[in-house]
Amino acid sequence: MIKINHAGEHGAICIYTGQILMARLTARGMIGELTEFRSHERRHRDIFRAELQRRRQRRCRSYWLCGLGGFVLGATTGLLGPSAIAATTAAVESVVLRHLQQQLVALRDSDSAAASAISSIVAEEQQHHDRSASQVQAGRFWPKVLVPMVSAATESVIWLGMRA
Repeated sequence: MIKINHAGEHGAICIYTGQILMARLTARGMIGELTEFRSHERRHRDIFRAELQRRRQRRCRSYWLCGLGGFVLGATTGLLGPSAIAATTAAVESVVLRHLQQQLVALRDSDSAAASAISSIVAEEQQHHDRSASQVQAGRFWPKVLVPMVSAATESVIWLGMRA
């Protein structure tokens, strides 16, 4: 779980990096928030990296794939504008939060260090979701298209990462 969480945080950093790059053209007003979110994700990745090092574990084999896929997703949705950016973040974070809650239940009694690492990031992930969800404009085209696609892709990456 820690390996895929670490890889997922790397993917999130790359999503925000791609979005920030393209938001310079399509959503300048979102750059500050995206930069803030990316800084949170960097800290989250560091938390999971420390857990991996403490356990003498290598990172997930999907680490670089998560990064590449994240950047492509971020750049693409960044080009589509503010509604697509917000919908992407809300969709990714919704899936991530569900998985983190499941992990907390599974780890609470068996690995308190891993549960503590996960608990330390949940509030910020919830904040990313809530702030982005509040910006998703109901009835708009991109949220209707992107939320199911991004949610399914995020679930698939987590599923594959857990088996890598």
